[in-house]
Amino acid sequence: RMEGYGSYTMPTGAEYRGALWDGMFHGKGELQLARGGGYRALWDRGVATQGKYTYADGLEFEEEKWRYCDGYDRRFYSEICSGFKAPGIPQLTNLDPPKIIPEGCYDCGDGFYNPKTKVVVDYKRKFLRNADNDEHEWILRTCRKAWDITTDDKPKP
Repeated sequence: RMEGYGSYTMPTGAEYRGALWDGMFHGKGELQLARGGGYRALWDRGVATQGKYTYADGLEFEEEKWRYCDGYDRRFYSEICSGFKAPGIPQLTNLDPPKIIPEGCYDCGDGFYNPKTKVVVDYKRKFLRNADNDEHEWILRTCRKAWDITTDDKPKP
């Protein structure tokens, strides 16, 4: 079994770096997720006893007094860090400028969705998953579409 300090890459692409004991996370360590973000924690026999999750964009999750997207403040995290853009220039996603959506596809937050094949790929076009009927319907109802988005980043006169 794994003992000491090391790293372990899981089949999902997530990687743990830190202390191991008897084949389990034990002590200080960080779990880096394949899509970005990570969880730095103090582990006790494979269970996180205290820790902090950081999203891929640097936003740290706080269980107490969580203010991000709380209903009163609907700004994206990048707007909180950098401020608002000039009036008339919308910010459609946390990523600015947003990714250009391939024709006929939707931006579902972690990648692009093709409704014809029901496949979600990440932003580098690597396969993520097949969408079930519920996810398919949700994406069609709520996500940005390639044909509704202008690629201009300038206000119209």
